[in-house]
Amino acid sequence: MTARDRPIRVVHVITRLILGGAQENTLYTAIGQHRNPVFDVTLVIGSDDGTEGSLREQAQAAGLRVVEIPSLVRPIRPLTDAVALWRLYRLFRREQFEIVHTHSSKAGILGRIAARVARVPVVVHTLHSLVFHEYQSPVKNGVYIALKRLCAPMTDVLISVNDKTTAGALARHIGRPQQYLTIHTGMHLDAFLSVGDSLDLEEAKRRLGIPARAPVVGKIARLFPLKGHQQFFDAAGEIAMRRPDVHFLLVGDGPLRADLETRADKLGILNRTHFIGRVLPDQVPACIQAMDVVVHTSLREGIARVLPQAGAVGKPVVTFALDGAPEVIEDGVTGYLVPPLDTAALAARVIELLANPALRERFGQAGRRVSAEHFQIDHMVDRINAVYFDLLARHAIAIPAIPLDPFHSLTGETSAQDPRRRERPAVP
Repeated sequence: MTARDRPIRVVHVITRLILGGAQENTLYTAIGQHRNPVFDVTLVIGSDDGTEGSLREQAQAAGLRVVEIPSLVRPIRPLTDAVALWRLYRLFRREQFEIVHTHSSKAGILGRIAARVARVPVVVHTLHSLVFHEYQSPVKNGVYIALKRLCAPMTDVLISVNDKTTAGALARHIGRPQQYLTIHTGMHLDAFLSVGDSLDLEEAKRRLGIPARAPVVGKIARLFPLKGHQQFFDAAGEIAMRRPDVHFLLVGDGPLRADLETRADKLGILNRTHFIGRVLPDQVPACIQAMDVVVHTSLREGIARVLPQAGAVGKPVVTFALDGAPEVIEDGVTGYLVPPLDTAALAARVIELLANPALRERFGQAGRRVSAEHFQIDHMVDRINAVYFDLLARHAIAIPAIPLDPFHSLTGETSAQDPRRRERPAVP
């Protein structure tokens, strides 16, 4: 296998580029690879209404080539899906990509079928979470499971953002164990790790209109079903009775806002519950800095980005032991894991942390170490690139000739190590 001058052509496919964990994971992977001269990267996205925020400006600012296919929509719509499948096939054939990497369920199904029909050599799919779950109708679950079983043999490697997602997929007989590889989601954490250098806790609270010395329990999530806000307020009612000085901070917006404000009013805590709405990504570190305890109550998540982010800021987390949470939060070390839906246990752990500043500090420092070591974006991108290199070698596809210092990280710096020689995760 000889070297060549032309970069490896990679296309990432995702349904929506909204503000969300899977979308940020996909975008940052594409940006990291775009800054590596080994790759020529295209990002294919479907349409969205923009109500949940968009990452398009970030993609454009990074210089990514973005191709929109309006028929690539999230809901199941057979006729529209057929149009999207055809357009993906035409794009893959025309552009002659060596690697198709799909994300999210709909894009994963249509993208993988189109890639194989177009004879793309390498097909990778990332499972950011499981689209089938107990809160959805059995019919819809059945359709998704059948389609995912169909697509699994079309896939060279199935990347999961956590081990629990892999276990859930295999339990439904989707793919073979040898196809799966866990690569934890990565994110930009420098601003989270450093926010305390320029913004102390009391000032962070004052900026949000919260009394500087009031204990703050916070949650970051869209105000959307399955994000666990009902459970948050169940616990908040108990916390408020035990600690009448506590304020609650909710970061995020969505269709449930009016209902949640009504709920807070009925609990008698509306005057100390702060709904600050959706904020820009660069404002999130300051919001977490204003919290004494971070609570995560989502009922369905791969790895919630707020967990490593809270750890990076140095905040203890109390979370349901669901999905990928136990792979981020070590119980009794960086925070507390409580049984799913057990809001009494959730409240008890929060109250315990509010009463013990030294324990909060110890958990926070441990969380900073874990986040810095395991959830930095470059670590994720390096591991995904290593998967690509091994798969390209399997298909006897040459890697471009590159200079000694080829790997450009998301910060724009270079690595002194050739990416082809990095320690590689074992590819199934």
